[in-house]
Amino acid sequence: MNAMTERVALITGVSRRIGIGAAVARRFASAGYRLYLSGLPDYDAAQDYGGGPEDVPALLAELSTRTGDADRVRYQAVDLCEPSAPGELVQAAVRAHGRLDVVVAVHAYSTYTPLGSLDAAEIDRHLIVNVRATLLLAEAFAAAFTADSGGRLVLFSSGQRLGPMPGELAYAASKAGVEDLTRQLSPLLMPRGITVNCINPGPTDTGYLSGPDREAVARMFPGGEWGIPDDAARLVEWLCSPDGRWVTGQVIDSEGGFNRYR
Repeated sequence: MNAMTERVALITGVSRRIGIGAAVARRFASAGYRLYLSGLPDYDAAQDYGGGPEDVPALLAELSTRTGDADRVRYQAVDLCEPSAPGELVQAAVRAHGRLDVVVAVHAYSTYTPLGSLDAAEIDRHLIVNVRATLLLAEAFAAAFTADSGGRLVLFSSGQRLGPMPGELAYAASKAGVEDLTRQLSPLLMPRGITVNCINPGPTDTGYLSGPDREAVARMFPGGEWGIPDDAARLVEWLCSPDGRWVTGQVIDSEGGFNRYR
């Protein structure tokens, strides 16, 4: 029997088939996890890069094929701006599958917030979704985790420590908060059997850039090639495997040699 067959994972930020959350879900489904997925398709649909109404149903059908049982994959659209949403999401995952071993927080809120055009409400939305919701997810997960070991909390950051993000000041500030949560939560949760790590995947080709802008970013990689969602998903899978048991409190820059100053 697959060692991961009885493991249950909650993955947030799953709305688009070409996103990192979907890539993580594919790897977990193939490994035998039972999945509880969440996302906010309306948010993605409103972005310039878009998101279609067929994305979630198509992804769920694909994951059901991988698991061999549609009941092993559940989905819930959730607005993490709601204060009660993170806790309710964890509770729903436990009700659906009986336990929870892994939380992968891929969700993110990001809009254009340059100096000179900052809006307090927009800054608050970044902090609420990216920091507050993540912290509340961690708290709810810690309360729901019943095993003595094997728990995994994987967060996602960006490259704001490694270079400026002048057009995304609120996003950069919020992701700095996520990185600090990683360091703060790790010593609190490791005694409970939960490791906490954060991944900076670098620029990842999820369809948010095209044309000359996409080509310009590609030139900043040594091989002239973007990272793909599965690059991040492979790292998540390893961190959540038994081999990742001794790694905690780390912010891992997995950027494929991206040179932001080139």
